Amino acid sequence: MVLLVRNRVKDFDHWKRVFDEQEASGMAAGLTVKHVWRSADSPDEVFFILGVEDRARAEAYMATPEAAAVGEEAGAIDGEFWFLEEFPSGIA
Repeated sequence: MVLLVRNRVKDFDHWKRVFDEQEASGMAAGLTVKHVWRSADSPDEVFFILGVEDRARAEAYMATPEAAAVGEEAGAIDGEFWFLEEFPSGIA
Protein backbone atom coordinates (compact mmCIF):
# COMPACT_ATOMS: atom_id res chain seq x y z
CA MET A 1 0.00 0.00 0.00
CA VAL A 2 1.13 3.55 -0.68
CA LEU A 3 -0.07 6.98 0.33
CA LEU A 4 -0.33 9.54 -2.48
CA VAL A 5 -0.30 13.12 -1.19
CA ARG A 6 -0.81 16.49 -2.89
CA ASN A 7 0.05 19.72 -1.07
CA ARG A 8 -0.06 23.33 -2.15
CA VAL A 9 2.73 25.15 -0.32
CA LYS A 10 3.84 28.73 0.30
CA ASP A 11 7.52 28.15 -0.54
CA PHE A 12 8.76 24.92 -2.08
CA ASP A 13 12.36 25.16 -0.80
CA HIS A 14 11.18 25.72 2.77
CA TRP A 15 8.58 22.95 2.49
CA LYS A 16 11.19 20.49 1.16
CA ARG A 17 13.62 21.31 3.97
CA VAL A 18 10.96 20.62 6.63
CA PHE A 19 9.75 17.51 4.75
CA ASP A 20 13.29 16.09 4.70
CA GLU A 21 13.79 16.86 8.42
CA GLN A 22 10.61 14.93 9.29
CA GLU A 23 11.52 11.72 7.46
CA ALA A 24 12.54 9.98 10.71
CA SER A 25 9.12 10.75 12.27
CA GLY A 26 7.35 9.24 9.30
CA MET A 27 9.56 6.18 9.41
CA ALA A 28 8.60 5.68 13.06
CA ALA A 29 4.97 5.59 11.87
CA GLY A 30 5.83 3.04 9.18
CA LEU A 31 5.96 5.54 6.30
CA THR A 32 8.84 5.66 3.84
CA VAL A 33 9.40 8.25 1.13
CA LYS A 34 9.24 6.66 -2.32
CA HIS A 35 8.92 9.64 -4.69
CA VAL A 36 8.56 13.43 -4.52
CA TRP A 37 7.47 15.60 -7.45
CA ARG A 38 6.91 19.30 -8.02
CA SER A 39 4.36 20.40 -10.59
CA ALA A 40 5.98 21.68 -13.78
CA ASP A 41 3.12 24.16 -14.21
CA SER A 42 2.47 25.22 -10.59
CA PRO A 43 5.70 25.31 -8.56
CA ASP A 44 3.70 25.64 -5.33
CA GLU A 45 2.14 22.17 -5.82
CA VAL A 46 3.98 19.09 -4.63
CA PHE A 47 3.07 15.44 -4.90
CA PHE A 48 4.67 12.59 -3.03
CA ILE A 49 4.24 8.88 -2.49
CA LEU A 50 4.94 7.22 0.83
CA GLY A 51 5.20 3.48 1.36
CA VAL A 52 2.79 2.36 4.09
CA GLU A 53 3.60 -0.55 6.44
CA ASP A 54 0.31 -0.35 8.35
CA ARG A 55 -2.61 1.87 7.33
CA ALA A 56 -4.05 2.19 10.85
CA ARG A 57 -0.69 3.31 12.23
CA ALA A 58 -0.25 5.79 9.36
CA GLU A 59 -3.73 7.24 9.90
CA ALA A 60 -3.12 7.54 13.65
CA TYR A 61 0.13 9.42 13.01
CA MET A 62 -1.52 11.74 10.47
CA ALA A 63 -4.28 12.60 12.97
CA THR A 64 -1.86 13.81 15.66
CA PRO A 65 -1.46 17.49 16.54
CA GLU A 66 2.27 17.03 15.90
CA ALA A 67 1.69 16.02 12.27
CA ALA A 68 -0.61 19.02 11.79
CA ALA A 69 2.06 21.28 13.30
CA VAL A 70 4.63 19.96 10.83
CA GLY A 71 2.35 20.81 7.92
CA GLU A 72 1.87 24.30 9.30
CA GLU A 73 5.60 24.75 9.89
CA ALA A 74 6.32 23.55 6.34
CA GLY A 75 3.91 26.12 4.91
CA ALA A 76 1.32 23.71 3.54
CA ILE A 77 -1.70 25.73 2.43
CA ASP A 78 -3.93 22.79 1.61
CA GLY A 79 -3.71 19.20 0.54
CA GLU A 80 -5.36 15.89 0.03
CA PHE A 81 -4.30 12.28 0.19
CA TRP A 82 -5.29 8.82 -0.95
CA PHE A 83 -4.32 5.35 0.26
CA LEU A 84 -3.71 3.21 -2.82
CA GLU A 85 -3.33 -0.53 -3.27
CA GLU A 86 -1.46 -2.00 -6.19
CA PHE A 87 -3.15 -4.60 -8.32
CA PRO A 88 -2.03 -6.53 -11.40
CA SER A 89 -2.94 -4.46 -14.44
CA GLY A 90 -1.79 -6.76 -17.21
CA ILE A 91 0.30 -3.91 -18.62
CA ALA A 92 3.86 -5.01 -19.32
